[in-house]
Amino acid sequence: MKNIMGLGMRLRAMFAGLGVLLAAVAADAQAATEVRGVRLWRAPDNTRLVFDLSGPVQHNVFTLTAPNRIVIDVNGAQLATQLEQLSLSNTPITSIRSAQRTPTDLRVVLDLSAAVDPKSFTLAPNQQYGHRLVVDLFDQSADTAPKVPATTTASVPQAPVTPTQPAVKLPAMPNAKRDIVIAIDAGHGGEDPGAIGPKGAREKDVVLAIAKELQRQINAEKGFRAELVRTGDYFIPLRKRTEIARKQGADLFVSVHADAAPRSSAFGASVFALSDRGATSETARWLADNENRSDLIGGAGSVTLDDKDRMLAGVLLDLSMTASLSSSLDVGQKVLSSMGRITPLHKRRVEQAGFMVLKSPDIPSILVETGFISNPGEAAKLASASHQQSLARSIHTGIRQFFQRNPPPGTYIAWLRDEGKITQAPHEHVVTSGESLALIAQRYQVSLPALRTANGLKTDVIKVGQVLNIPATALAAQP
Repeated sequence: MKNIMGLGMRLRAMFAGLGVLLAAVAADAQAATEVRGVRLWRAPDNTRLVFDLSGPVQHNVFTLTAPNRIVIDVNGAQLATQLEQLSLSNTPITSIRSAQRTPTDLRVVLDLSAAVDPKSFTLAPNQQYGHRLVVDLFDQSADTAPKVPATTTASVPQAPVTPTQPAVKLPAMPNAKRDIVIAIDAGHGGEDPGAIGPKGAREKDVVLAIAKELQRQINAEKGFRAELVRTGDYFIPLRKRTEIARKQGADLFVSVHADAAPRSSAFGASVFALSDRGATSETARWLADNENRSDLIGGAGSVTLDDKDRMLAGVLLDLSMTASLSSSLDVGQKVLSSMGRITPLHKRRVEQAGFMVLKSPDIPSILVETGFISNPGEAAKLASASHQQSLARSIHTGIRQFFQRNPPPGTYIAWLRDEGKITQAPHEHVVTSGESLALIAQRYQVSLPALRTANGLKTDVIKVGQVLNIPATALAAQP
């Protein structure tokens, strides 16, 4: 009898211990972070996989071969979504499998059709998203694919890509006249939707439609060629955008946006160029960057910075940035004036700010805010194909006016101007810091009295941001 009673007590103790263990496992499972959604984006040279999480996680990524696979171990997580719903077309991923190794350890396996170079990082919550785990798979066959090893537990993304290639300014051929190249950058993209309109219109979709229409219109004009920086719905880091424009041999970089404002009543289009302070900081960054320092500087021919002392390199960079900024303000004012004929303007002069996408020292760059998508009336217009066409036409007109007056040497448009086949209209110049009326007159090879008369000036005093009319008899200065 005693033995039976002892056995019963031992069984009760064992079951009690098992109950405690099961309760602990259940508590751990409840504490695990949930993978609530998975999104997939395809770019020209990489595939991005984004895991939406309910909280922070630790993770590890590694590759396997024969066959090619990527293994993603997410510690402290449980899958709460369906991976099978992802569209894998046009990606190197042939299938996605998952298994819960423990109640709090998730393994995701990507079966691949070709080897890739993975890069991963986690992102903290922001205004639009919660915690995220991002896994980028770079195509090994792509020229621009960075060869990086799989990362382990990373808490922040890698530093933005910096330009490592010189601008591909196509040389003037003896019997050929090259096109003027316009790089058109549609802002945001992929998991970054940009601003959201009152009825759900996404900035990334609106600006891509405008960018494609602008490309179509520019490419219909002989002597010009437009290249899209972003051709579809995927994200590109900001510095990578200017790198793409440089590889395309761009003579002008145009970034298209449709921003939001705290007040829904805000309205009107704007054009931005880089601020003087931003230009100064970017010159310093380029001088400090060993990779950038060897880049060709636009307009300096085959001269590099490698064999220059720091002072001379600084002077060359400063001159290049100053020329680019002056041209940016000039083309920006023409675009803004042209846009003002078809849509209200938020400001009637080009504004200046330290936007990252404008910080190219060798390519004139502008950022065009086509309107406030947060304004119900403007959001409706921005989503309209007819208004998108009108906006693209106005931007195109401003760009054409600038390059007809300032065509790069060796281009078809420069040949037309030199042959007298382009009728020059009165030119506008936006005054920048450090300029005087005498210097502006010298630049455009016009007399001071003629410049005063054209602008109704009684003295030579001018202000930064002031728009001056240059008489049509003046010769256009090269940027």
